[in-house]
Amino acid sequence: MKTWFITGGTPGGFGQVYAEAALEQGDQVVLTARRPSELQEWAEPHGDRVLVLQLDVTDAEQVRAAVKAAEERFGGIDVLVNNAGRGWYGSVEGTPDETIRRTFDLNLFAVVEVIRAVLPGMRARGDGWIVTMSSVAGLVGAHGFGYYAAAKFAVEGLSEALRHEVEPFGVRVLVVEPGAFRTKAFAYFQNEPVNETVDAYVPMVEGVKAAFVDHNGKQAGDPERGVRAVISAMNAPVPPHRIVLGNSGYDAVVAMHENALAELRANEELSRGADF
Repeated sequence: MKTWFITGGTPGGFGQVYAEAALEQGDQVVLTARRPSELQEWAEPHGDRVLVLQLDVTDAEQVRAAVKAAEERFGGIDVLVNNAGRGWYGSVEGTPDETIRRTFDLNLFAVVEVIRAVLPGMRARGDGWIVTMSSVAGLVGAHGFGYYAAAKFAVEGLSEALRHEVEPFGVRVLVVEPGAFRTKAFAYFQNEPVNETVDAYVPMVEGVKAAFVDHNGKQAGDPERGVRAVISAMNAPVPPHRIVLGNSGYDAVVAMHENALAELRANEELSRGADF
């Protein structure tokens, strides 16, 4: 029986779907959320196999306390799912500084904090999984969403380095890159004002917001199928380092890599000519 520690457990999101999948295979779950009261009714039927904790992942003290509570309750954490995160729209030039910092605090620095809190126990036991929810936007930049993409790009690079560092201790790292999935993520945008500070970008940013709002509830991705794909990847004889979820996301990432490779080869002479 494994113990899963999952951040971002807000109902209607990937976190709760991960928790349900873990429970279905007989495991134990620590599910965290800023508003844990929203999870109590869901948790009750599972009894002692579920621990719901309040956690703002941007609060380092809360992170350490939650990990300690999980380890004391279940004896250790076998699978960490870094799921908490969200983005805010705006141009690279005109996004308010506060929004930029909030984006990186939640999507990058909080991930670092949780990983650092969980790793000592995993290293001591010589086993563990770190599953981090990135995004197709972490591979293919999205206009009007540049800082979210930048944070996810950073998560990708961080995970590449982390994978090599923790492999000798029996800890594996998987990065998950979903496209548009039918969670409640897009619902956040409905009532958020456009806080763009550069007028020239306002029409573009308003268009980005409108597209998210219009697409809410119509996303092609099925969270349950997505989580099943992740678990299948984890259980593969040779687990992948990353997995893209969804048809549109897969197509976008393949096209990005093919275009990047073609451009790289087209400029090979320039690249190789830069050495002494």
